[in-house]
Amino acid sequence: MRPWILSEINYAYVKEHPYEVAVLPMGATEPHNLHLPYGTDTFEAEAISSRVCEAAFQRGARVVMLPPIPYGTETNQMEFPLAMNVDPSTLGRLIRNLVDSLAKHRILKLVILNSHGGNDFKPLLRELTGKTPVQLFLCDWFRGASADLQKELFREPGDHAGAMETALGLAFFPEFVARDPRTGALLADEGATRETRFEAVNRGWVSITRPWHLLTTNTGAGNPHEATAEQGRRLMERLVERLSSFLVELAAAPVDEQFPYGVRES
Repeated sequence: MRPWILSEINYAYVKEHPYEVAVLPMGATEPHNLHLPYGTDTFEAEAISSRVCEAAFQRGARVVMLPPIPYGTETNQMEFPLAMNVDPSTLGRLIRNLVDSLAKHRILKLVILNSHGGNDFKPLLRELTGKTPVQLFLCDWFRGASADLQKELFREPGDHAGAMETALGLAFFPEFVARDPRTGALLADEGATRETRFEAVNRGWVSITRPWHLLTTNTGAGNPHEATAEQGRRLMERLVERLSSFLVELAAAPVDEQFPYGVRES
């Protein structure tokens, strides 16, 4: 039994050991080029969350990882078989229900650790502000938490099933990464993507929801072939260091009228 994993602990333990912080891993079910599994985002969310919670728990923080949600918003990938879509409004209702459950159980701090780019939870956080006693935090680990690390570790991390995600797969769920049995090479294409016919979109001045079957060949966006397991392990080590320290601080912080800010100086 790992006491920071809710699905593994029992009521005998829970009723004697209250928690301060919950972590909700959010994944997806979608193809990732030809070599990574449909559960890649969920596997990543669980691998990161469990290790972050473990490191924080070992430092005395009362943190618990909720069971991962393996579905996300897939409207861009629905032309590919078995991409399993849950609309943003439905995901929002699910998270609201979980937030209500945490409020009932007096766990007033929730970190959503999101591993899927199609999940956009910032509007939900804004909508819930002031409507629940639960204080909500969002970590899209593949953005701000790792932006500088990606530059250090990868020549080109990729957008989807590229070097970064492949490195994590090689390090933490290698049994699901498809390779050529003769050469050991990844069974993946180069992850090339197409530009639109509009310069403003290509330059990022205007954004769209990208139809993935037109953008990519086999759902990959970014070349995975330079990835190594060592890159994945180094990325995980730094993420755990950063995010577990945050959980320790969050667990110790009182929820008062100034939260999450410090005491106002007179």
